[in-house]
Amino acid sequence: MAAAAGRKVAVAAVQFACTDVEAENVATAERLIREAHKKGAKIVLIQELFEGHYFCQAQRLDFFRRAKPYKGNPTIIRMQQLAKELEVVIPVSFFEEANNAHYNSVAIIDADGTDLGLYRKSHIPDGPGYQEKFYFNPGDTGFKAFKTKYATLGVGICWDQWFPECARAMALQGAEILFYPTAIGSEPQDGNLDSREHWKRVMQGHAGANLVPLVASNRIGRETVETEHGKSTITFYGNSFIAGPTGEIVKLANDKDEEVLVAEFDLDEIKLTRHGWGIFRDRRPELYKVLLTLDGEK
Repeated sequence: MAAAAGRKVAVAAVQFACTDVEAENVATAERLIREAHKKGAKIVLIQELFEGHYFCQAQRLDFFRRAKPYKGNPTIIRMQQLAKELEVVIPVSFFEEANNAHYNSVAIIDADGTDLGLYRKSHIPDGPGYQEKFYFNPGDTGFKAFKTKYATLGVGICWDQWFPECARAMALQGAEILFYPTAIGSEPQDGNLDSREHWKRVMQGHAGANLVPLVASNRIGRETVETEHGKSTITFYGNSFIAGPTGEIVKLANDKDEEVLVAEFDLDEIKLTRHGWGIFRDRRPELYKVLLTLDGEK
């Protein structure tokens, strides 16, 4: 009997420098999504909080004005229209206002323009240059898998990417590809600290440990924000990439240029490999209760 044709899906990561003008950034995102579509991509990932500069360098009350409600959000609506026109899936990152709470969120837009729901960032960093706890409540959605026209997706946001539990939770729910929109670069307190290789290797590990492809999109460019203590500057190092199911990098952007990365995967073939490898069959969840503790004490 002849083998059935595989379910092949092309995915894309886009990378660009943000201005602090929302309309310009949304237009750039649309242009690059269209370019990715021309290259055959069916699922296109935009970087984290792409509507403007990464404002979390500062703790400023006026920056809360950048937040918008989920429902009726004009950027999400525009991306719904674009997704329907091109028949592509688009995870859309945005700063969400939800009554008195605020979240770093992603709306998952299916290829017919349907909004499939929301993921709110679970892990919130708080360090020099990345003071997100001032703006964002910890996400309350839990980790999710979204069934789209082309594949079941898991989406984490930036700091989530450092936690293997996040990737595993999404894979256990059926995620066939993991997506991580990101904003990461230099450290204002230490100009010699460069995390880009560590950043890539951690996510390559998520791909390999769960035998799923992984897509990471990061911004580029130098952004200066006026803070309560003077100016703060981050140079975002790009390096957006697409990894295959054994963690191998199949597409990699540099740290300076606007880019559109596209790679195709046979999800049915990967599924067979994942089943044969036994990573889910051989799990011992009854032994993992230690994960619920901070110090390893039972």
